[in-house]
Amino acid sequence: MANFTTSLIITTYKRVDALSLVLASVLKQNKMPNEVLVADDGSGKETQSLLTDFAKKCPIPFRHIWQEDKGFRLAQIRNKAIAASSSDYLIVVDGDMILHPSFVQTHLVNAQKKYFIQGSRVLLSKELTHQSIQSKQTGFSPFQAGITNRLNAVNHSFLSKILSKEKNTHVGVRGCNMAFWKEDVLQVNGFNENFQGWGREDSEFVVRLLNSGVKRKNIKGAAVAYHLYHPENKAADKLNKNDLLLQEAIKEKCVWCEKGIDQYL
Repeated sequence: MANFTTSLIITTYKRVDALSLVLASVLKQNKMPNEVLVADDGSGKETQSLLTDFAKKCPIPFRHIWQEDKGFRLAQIRNKAIAASSSDYLIVVDGDMILHPSFVQTHLVNAQKKYFIQGSRVLLSKELTHQSIQSKQTGFSPFQAGITNRLNAVNHSFLSKILSKEKNTHVGVRGCNMAFWKEDVLQVNGFNENFQGWGREDSEFVVRLLNSGVKRKNIKGAAVAYHLYHPENKAADKLNKNDLLLQEAIKEKCVWCEKGIDQYL
């Protein structure tokens, strides 16, 4: 791709130990984005202190986008951060995803108009996560103990060309490591803020992207990020409602959500 600007958006909620490692990995990127935004779903003073310190070290523009803690509102804080971003291309990660040094660079190499990218997620065990937090480790080998999906940990341009492929479904989408064009996000009105509580907001967003003509590309061997362990927090009552919203978007072939990003533009 030719010239375009890039924003890295990091979502977080009250997990300073993980976020500190993610921010450390941002500073080790061999190609920096044009700006970094932390999309904060209601963290407190400890996170604010960490981000104040990070802002002093960060060589590029940095913004902390915060909203009051009123439960799990990931769709809303993502919309607010995307609306506040100033770039053409957006890379979105969760605040417990440590970035490979070439993470941003390889995302940009793979950027294509009218495509969104699902990057590679490497799962770290509970033990390796604890070790990483204690030692402030941000670099990992595909062969070390504590990594279960080793192929995802390989960062190699030749293998990436072989292993990466297009998909035409929302199945398996994970918003913890995605990239898309801002214009495509605005075309479908961003994330659906009717999703509250854990789950399915990523899938429904992708359903609308696909319905609007944006294609999906799964990247292997590049765009690698290491997912620190955490127990899943699934609230059944909210998840059932979110499942229904997802099924409605699929059935109705939706390309737009009513409660989306347009309210912040």
